[in-house]
Amino acid sequence: MGAVDLGEDVHLWYVFSDEVREAGILERFAVLMAPEERARHDRFVFEKDRHQFLVTRGVIRTLIGRYLDVDPAECAFVANEYGRPSLSHPAGGTLAFNISHTNGMVVCALAREPEIGVDVEDASRAIGLELARRFFSADEADALEALPEDERAARFFEYWTLKEAYIKARGMGLSLPLDGFSMQLAAGRPPGIRFATTIDDAAGTWQFAQFRPTPRHHLAVAVRRRGGDRAIRLRELRVE
Repeated sequence: MGAVDLGEDVHLWYVFSDEVREAGILERFAVLMAPEERARHDRFVFEKDRHQFLVTRGVIRTLIGRYLDVDPAECAFVANEYGRPSLSHPAGGTLAFNISHTNGMVVCALAREPEIGVDVEDASRAIGLELARRFFSADEADALEALPEDERAARFFEYWTLKEAYIKARGMGLSLPLDGFSMQLAAGRPPGIRFATTIDDAAGTWQFAQFRPTPRHHLAVAVRRRGGDRAIRLRELRVE
C-alpha cells in the first residue's frame, strides 16, 4: 500500500467507540496490544472503560500502521516524564501523534510535528461553571461570565478543549499552569492565544482549530506552525 504522505498537513481521525462492537474487530485490537497495554486494560474495573481503552489502542496502532506502512503490532511507545506517549519504534521521528477520548468518541491527531495536541470532550456531561474561576485565566473567566447564561456551557468547553490541546502539544503536563495563558475567541476568526510572562512561548507560532463532530462533542487541536497556517483535516475513521 505504501506510507501515507502527510506533508505539512494535520490529520484528525475520530471514531465512535461505542459503535465498535464486532467481535472480530475487538479480537484483532486485543492481539495488537503489547503486554503492558494488556495489563493496563485488565486493571480497569468497568467494562466500558476496558472497551474504551481497547478501541483507543487499536485505533492508534491501526493508524500508525497505515501512515508508516508497518505492522501495527510492531509499533512501540514510550512516555516522557509527564506521561505524554510518543513512538519509539519504528525509529526515525517522522510521525507524531496525540490521542484523546471521552464518552463515545476516540480522536487521534497525526502530523510531521512533535508539538501537536488534541482534546475532545462530551458536552452532555454536567459541569460546574465555577471551575472556570479555579482553572482558567481571569480574562477567560470574565469573558465566560459576560455571556448570556444559555451560551456559557458551550463556551466553557471551547476554552477547555483548546487549553487542553495546547497543554498536550507542549508535552509538559500541568507544569504549565492553565491560568498562565488565555485563549482568544472572536467570531469569524480562528482561535488565538496570549501568554502570561510566566510562560516562555510565542503566540504567533501556534495554530488552533475547533470542530463539532457531533452536537454532543467539542474537539480542539493545537499545532506549532511551520511558516504559514497548515491544513487541518477532520475525518471519521470507519473501523472494519
